[in-house]
Amino acid sequence: MSTAAGQRGGGAGDGTHRGVPEHGSAHAGHGTETAPYERVFKGDRLARLEWLFSKYPTKQACLLPALWLVQEARGWISEPAIGEVAEVLDLTPAYVKGVVTFYTMYHTHPVGRHFIQVCTTSPCNICGAEDVAKALVNETGCGELGATSPDGRFTVIEVECLGACGFATPILVGDDFIESVTPEKVPGILQRYK
Repeated sequence: MSTAAGQRGGGAGDGTHRGVPEHGSAHAGHGTETAPYERVFKGDRLARLEWLFSKYPTKQACLLPALWLVQEARGWISEPAIGEVAEVLDLTPAYVKGVVTFYTMYHTHPVGRHFIQVCTTSPCNICGAEDVAKALVNETGCGELGATSPDGRFTVIEVECLGACGFATPILVGDDFIESVTPEKVPGILQRYK
């Protein structure tokens, strides 16, 4: 099995997620493929997965939660992790990779500790989403959409619709949903994520 990071699926069908380059920067706590692979499913995490088996009709039905456990532990889902998930769920690596690359919520390359998604769909764009995205890129030091800040803290991408058109511009920082963001609010918001 290859040790190279997988490509982000979805989006334009070209192997990339809107705003995310093929390879991102690693950050502390979410290593790259340079070290020997250490299994994700052991100890407490294996116990959590086995508990999930009792909640689903088949092991295959646990695929999405298993992938979340990997991403929670590592920050992204590498090729070896895809193989491990396939092994513990009795699936093929190709099947697991197909699911990972179908959903844009799974990271197939290292990203910043704080993954920021900014809605740039038409209603939000009319309300200044592009300026919010620029402010996020500048304040985080990412340099451009899809890049990771030099300190490994942030990755900023643009996404299609976060479902809060009445509260433009919404952003998602990890699991934190923040509405009505303006460029002026960006520095204060980022202070929460040191």
